[in-house]
Amino acid sequence: MLEHLIRNATLVDGTGTPSRPADLGIRDGRIAAIAPPGALTEASRTEEDATGLVLAPGFVDPHTHYDAQLFWDPYATPSLNHGVTTVAGGNCGFTLAPLHPDRPEDADYTRRMMSKVEGMALAALEEGVDWSWSSFGEYLDALEGRIAVNAGFMVGHCALRRYVMGPDAVTGRQPTQQELTELVRLLHDAMDAGAWGFSTTQSSTHSDGDGRPVASRHARPAELLALSKAVGEHEGTQIEAIVAGCLDQFDDAEIDLLVEMSAAAGRPLNWNVLTVDAAVPERVPRQLVPSERARKAGGRIVALTMPILTPMNMSLGTFCALNLIPGWGDVLALPVPERIARLRDPVVRTEMLRRADSREAGVFRRLADFGRYVIGDTYSQANEGVSGRVVRDIAAERGQDPFTCLVEICANDELRTVLWPMPPDNDPASWALRRETWTHEDVLLGGSDAGAHLDRMCGAPYTTRFLGDCLRGRRLLPLETAVKMLTDDPARLLGLRDRGRIEEGFHADLVLFDPERVDAGPATLVHDLPGDSPRLDSKALGIVSVRVNGVETIRDDRVTGAVPGTVLRSGRDTRTVSTR
Repeated sequence: MLEHLIRNATLVDGTGTPSRPADLGIRDGRIAAIAPPGALTEASRTEEDATGLVLAPGFVDPHTHYDAQLFWDPYATPSLNHGVTTVAGGNCGFTLAPLHPDRPEDADYTRRMMSKVEGMALAALEEGVDWSWSSFGEYLDALEGRIAVNAGFMVGHCALRRYVMGPDAVTGRQPTQQELTELVRLLHDAMDAGAWGFSTTQSSTHSDGDGRPVASRHARPAELLALSKAVGEHEGTQIEAIVAGCLDQFDDAEIDLLVEMSAAAGRPLNWNVLTVDAAVPERVPRQLVPSERARKAGGRIVALTMPILTPMNMSLGTFCALNLIPGWGDVLALPVPERIARLRDPVVRTEMLRRADSREAGVFRRLADFGRYVIGDTYSQANEGVSGRVVRDIAAERGQDPFTCLVEICANDELRTVLWPMPPDNDPASWALRRETWTHEDVLLGGSDAGAHLDRMCGAPYTTRFLGDCLRGRRLLPLETAVKMLTDDPARLLGLRDRGRIEEGFHADLVLFDPERVDAGPATLVHDLPGDSPRLDSKALGIVSVRVNGVETIRDDRVTGAVPGTVLRSGRDTRTVSTR
């Protein structure tokens, strides 16, 4: 007997082939049968009519930071609402394990680091996670049987270094030979327990809770290559790496390092995130040079890129991307009264704008067009009526330059004002370039950062927003191609066994949606994290049902309470992906 039967669906199976009408039966968590409508005669416990609805494989998000959130939110919201049934965590070199059993202070260090570098609310990390593990395997075990999504995790370089070197991990001291051996051993232990591989960061934007460069930024190539080689000794593993050039353009040394890491492991290496802007036409070719060189060296390097523009709010009151503009961090780190005084100083503002518009600002130069900012939430009577308005319009009315105008608005709110910069790359030429870039063999859709930067951005809904755009918006791609890019393509890169397609015998990770309505609602601020901490959420539109391993987890944008997800472990649940 079938457990569930879906009748009369428009089946988009994830392979890119044309859609077709079909019935689908589920048994023991897997797809038991696919047949033309009316051809399945086996009895089923439950069934539903999906006339007019699309049935697709569950979406796979290859870059999330749900490592902590799954402990207080086993549903990985809002990703699950938007059809994501499998998430990859442990990215960017940051994980919650391993933790040294004899140094309880390491958990506090990790919480403060994650709060700073990944924008996770410190109160949520303190109140929502029990921190009862030491080894990476114990961390995975703590999630087993209590999550609604399938989740796999890399092991983070920062956690490995902290475990082996303690506080010295962030001093710049290099590991001794004995410590390097221990780092490699610890990585082997994590992969034996099911870690998907190794993640690291060399990005200049990544600092810990004390403002120091995170541990992995101190690692030299020999250490990175030793750890990469260890990855290649385990089945179903890979590497994820962030370097400074991921934000804009790689330099030659970074390209060499990425290529050598992938070749040493004999495993794919992915990085996040490739930004596409027709105003910077040289960026995409430069960012794909590592992929070209890796293939010649026996490796493979894949760039993640987002198929939507993900709004990210800013604030002069809390840490955000504005702090990363050269020369801005010192001003924006001052106590609020002193910060306001400095921002109101015309000399200070002039110098800040000069630094923001200089070559050294790199990709952050795009943040300095303050006339294009939209004012979000405000908190004072003096700012009544400006919420939702564009700064350049307000500045023109007041006879001010845009930055001065923005500073005064924020000062009225004691810098609590929410700011939304309008993206400069929302033009037809940039969208045409994105469509071309998506077809490259070493470019993969993803990079949501879901689970991180919770009150700043909401990348999780990229799946439904992309589908809505393909069906009713720009229509850059046919539905079948778009679904393949969200399902089979990431599943193949990650080496997922029996996931990513609708095929008999595969796990029944399924999304049923209305093609006339599928989309994502606007991001709104909610306070539903432990400690009443805020995050941005987005409603899923047109998603009728989401099933994970055959069990319904979402019905009409509401969680059912079921937790059928699996902690996906390397080797058992993933196979090795060829670099050729």
